[in-house]
Formats: sequence, structure tokens, C-alpha cells
Amino acid sequence: MQLLRALGPFLGLFALIALTLASPARALTLLRDPDIEYALKQLAAPVLKAAGLSPTRVDILLIDDRRLNAFVVDRDNIFIHSGLMLKMNNPAMLQSVIAHEAAHITNGHLVRRPINMRNARTAAGLGSVMAAAAAIAAGAGEAAGAVALGAQTTAQRLFFAHTRAEENAADQSGLRYLATAGVDPQGAVEVMNIFRGQEALSRYRQDPYARTHPLSADRFRVIKRLAEAHGDKARDNPEADYWFARAKGKLSAFQRSHKWTLTRAGESGFEDVKLMRQAVAHHRSAQTSKAVAAIDRAIALRPEDPFLYELKGQILMESRNFRAATAAYGRAVNLAPGNALILGSYGRALMAEGKVSEAQQYLEKSRARDGRDVRVMRDLAATHARQGNNGMASLVTSERYAMMGRLEDAGIHAKRASDLLPRGSTGWLRAQDMLSAAKAAENKRR
Repeated sequence: MQLLRALGPFLGLFALIALTLASPARALTLLRDPDIEYALKQLAAPVLKAAGLSPTRVDILLIDDRRLNAFVVDRDNIFIHSGLMLKMNNPAMLQSVIAHEAAHITNGHLVRRPINMRNARTAAGLGSVMAAAAAIAAGAGEAAGAVALGAQTTAQRLFFAHTRAEENAADQSGLRYLATAGVDPQGAVEVMNIFRGQEALSRYRQDPYARTHPLSADRFRVIKRLAEAHGDKARDNPEADYWFARAKGKLSAFQRSHKWTLTRAGESGFEDVKLMRQAVAHHRSAQTSKAVAAIDRAIALRPEDPFLYELKGQILMESRNFRAATAAYGRAVNLAPGNALILGSYGRALMAEGKVSEAQQYLEKSRARDGRDVRVMRDLAATHARQGNNGMASLVTSERYAMMGRLEDAGIHAKRASDLLPRGSTGWLRAQDMLSAAKAAENKRR
């Protein structure tokens, strides 16, 4: 696929979950990076607590798309486009987006959505959700979104669209959450300033956020008035400044040119963030020794930071220094033993060293904690195949294809798994689930 080829050797940062769309020429991906996701968790935690949601349960996930959008599909996931995150100038802006989406959850705006509320945590369900999101992001309109979901009703075609009443309610609740969390509500005004004038554009020139979150001059005036009313509750938060700089800094270092990054590496004022960005830039320009030197200096400043060791492991892994990569990832695992993405990277490094059985253990731990990383699914299938367990290899491959929205391929591999695995076993039952999902998708296409 074009995106995968374009990113070449730098896929280690992100588990790129390519998902089928209404048009095969366009795909959305999830950007999975343990450092960025941890930073987003830190930024979201006070806002989610103010909303009465669990910061440990709700995930903030990035979508690889330069267009501006954010949305929710269930109570456990908030999706933000990378383009929107890169547009944010301060943590309050990003936190206001999270607060607004959290308000859609707490205000019950998901009840009318025509999808099982837990589907975003299943392979096939996530594929369907991302397919519909891609159709909207591409400006393909309601009909394309309906095709992506196999939908037939107006409610299904408008899966992501909120009514003006819902938007107004989410604005009020979101600003209240910001005030309770001590976040400057002017961040919400700044975000709305980005989208002012969108309604004057034709539907297909609008950012997807404007198509799914109705805007108006009246709505902007209300947000501005509410922000002014809550402005005295804002508190300085150096921790939020740091994690925002780190998340945006790392994202931009991988998404912009290495020359651009090197000229702006120190703009945040945090030395370790500067060094991390320099390490990424040097890595992307194939200057491995400079990259390792920069990340080692960052580690010297934060020696107990697992994510810096994870980045060092990635640099070494993609430079084919597998033994050193395994050591760096192993240190990251020791510091963050429950992080699924780090566990998956460690398993990948072990497999590169030929330690297949040990790699499988860590890959299984990773999948059990977060089953949405296609790299882990691919590597796990490989470990099963190398050990002669072809039934499990086919099963995991089936689940990986389902996650990518390729349910026809998922059905083929699920049938192989069903034939090879003991009837009634856990694996066999998982294969039946995949067969059912593939059959349902085929029936919808008809």
C-alpha cells in the first residue's frame, strides 16, 4: 500500500493499522506509539476525571490524517486526527477537544449510534468504524459512509454526525469540565477559531470536523461567553506543558522533514524533548550514530523513562542492530512491564534474534493487553508458524485481516484455522467468530 511504502523503514514508531474504505485508494491508519499515548493520557486525565470518566479506561488514539477531526464511537475511545493535534498550539487547546468529545460520551449522545458500543475494541468492529471515518474524512459524503458500514438507514449514514443541540450541550459540558480541571477555557475558543468560516465552504471543502460537528456564529459566541465566565478557574500546569510538548514534538518529528525538525528541535524549551526530536531527525536521515548519541543524552536526563529506551530500541532495531535493540527494549519493559506497545516491540526484537519461543510470550502479553496492534498480530502469527502451529498462525492472521477491514481475507484464514484447530478449543471458537463476521460482511455487500 502506498502509505506503507512511503514510510519505508520508519514504521517502528507507529503500528499502522491500514483499514479498508469505501474507496480502496484511501486508507486511514492508527498511529500507535507508547510515548505519545502516555503523554495524551496525562493530558486527558484531569479532564476525564472532571467528566466522571475513568482515565485508565478511556484511550486517546491518534489517526494518521492531516485533515482536522476528532470523534468518539463508544465510551472507551476518543479518536483524534494527527492533523488536528499538530494544529494545537498549547495543551489547553488539545484538552478542550478531549473535553468536548468526553461530553458527547457523558451526555449520552452515543445511544443513537447504530453500532455495538463495544465494537471499537474488536478487530472487525474497529475496521468498520475506521472505514466509515475515512469516508467522511475523504469528503465522500453520507453515501460512502453507509457503504463502509454496510448501512441502510439514515441513522447509520449519519453515524458520526452530531446535531446542533448535541454540539451545544457538549460545548457547555466540556467547558465545565475544563473549569473543574483548572484548564484554561480559552483553549476551546482558540480551537473554534480554527474552524470559523467552514460553514461558508462547500461540503466537500470542509474539514471533516465541520461536517460532523455543526458550526455556527451563534455557537462560537456562546463558547466565547462561557470561556470568559470560567476564565478565573484556570491554573498554570507545567506538567501539561511538558507532556504536550513531548507528544506534539515526537509526532511532528516523524511526520515532518528531518531538516524542519532539526531547525525547531528546541522550540519547546525542554532539553530532553529537544534531544528526542534530534534523535528522530537523525534516524530519519540514516545518521544512526548521531541518533543514538542524542537519545543517550536524553536518557541521561531521564534515566527511568521507559519511552526513551523504547525509542532507542526502535532506532537500533531499524538499523538492524538487533542485539542492542533487544537490550534497549528489555530495559523499557523493566520500567513499564504493563505497556502493551513496549511488550510488542520487545517481542519483535527477540524474534529478530531468533528467540522465537520467548518472543511469543511477550507478543501474547501485548495482544492480551491491547489487541489493536497489527504488527503484534503479524509477528505473533509468524512465531506460531515457525513453531509448526499452523492453525494458530491462520487464526491470528485472520484476526489481523479483520482489524484491517479485509473480512474476505479474514474468512479465508479463519476457515483454514477452523479446519486445523481442535474442534471446541478456544482457538477454534475464535475462528468461528471470524467466520461469522466475514459471512455477515458478505451478506451486507449483497
